[in-house]
Amino acid sequence: MTMLLDLELDLLRAFVAVAETGSFTAAAEVVGRSQSAVSQKVLRLEDILQMRVFDRTSRSLNLTCDGERLLVAGKRLLAHYESFMQELRDPPKVPLLRLGISENLVQTQLPRLLSRFSRLHPDVQLELTTTASEDLLAEYEAGRLDIVIAKRRKDGSLHPGRVIWREPLVWIAGPDYRADDRRPVRLVMMRPPCIYRAIMTESLDAIGREWVTACTTSNLIGIEAAVLGGLGVTVLGKSFVQNGMKILPPSERWPALPVAEVSVIGENPALQHIVRPLVTLLTEALLESTSLTLETPLTSANER
Repeated sequence: MTMLLDLELDLLRAFVAVAETGSFTAAAEVVGRSQSAVSQKVLRLEDILQMRVFDRTSRSLNLTCDGERLLVAGKRLLAHYESFMQELRDPPKVPLLRLGISENLVQTQLPRLLSRFSRLHPDVQLELTTTASEDLLAEYEAGRLDIVIAKRRKDGSLHPGRVIWREPLVWIAGPDYRADDRRPVRLVMMRPPCIYRAIMTESLDAIGREWVTACTTSNLIGIEAAVLGGLGVTVLGKSFVQNGMKILPPSERWPALPVAEVSVIGENPALQHIVRPLVTLLTEALLESTSLTLETPLTSANER
């Protein structure tokens, strides 16, 4: 065991080079060392192993019996080492990626995102789930998703993750909306569980303002249609404001809202070579069409 611990692979490489080339001069060129350095490495190898590996004369250089055994075993060891290093350098093969993305996060950018992902990883089968963030997190906890890119509230979450961008939330109404303080606020909401729904109702409850559900939908398209149709008010990220909608600024009637975050949850080290470019593609797509704030070291420093 002591011998194995003390044996440096560099010494073994020098020995194999000499054995295969038949001279110290030629071996020096192979390993990129001087002839004297190669000779010293072979002598050190013999000293550590307590065996003579070459029969040397002024005219010939031959392997001893121990040298022949060492050559076979040494080449096998070096091959295993090279295979080991190659495995570390090359990312592991991932046959299937179970990815969950919060619905409405990418919208029209999703086809392009998937197309670019397919070009980068043509051999990876993608199992894509798009639904509410809370549902995605439940699926992740149940072990049915590998990676989740989900929305969450900035004021805290039970799920650790790396924040990749942030976006302010705003009250949104249709073009002809007029508030009537004598009646409860009519809200347009997605079905629970929904982060925006919770923020909306909790904010109004905190100031003691009454509200009623005017419309419940299953997706963003329904929310936008209901708001534009004048059915009520909703809360969304600022980037979702469309032509015809108006933002209701914070006031006594419309409490200030927290910032929503999007985080990557479940960053398995074995998947990083896939996750990193995927997050980059997603971020680029969103920043091209929205007002999202990319999370950078500079932003973090300013916030602190």
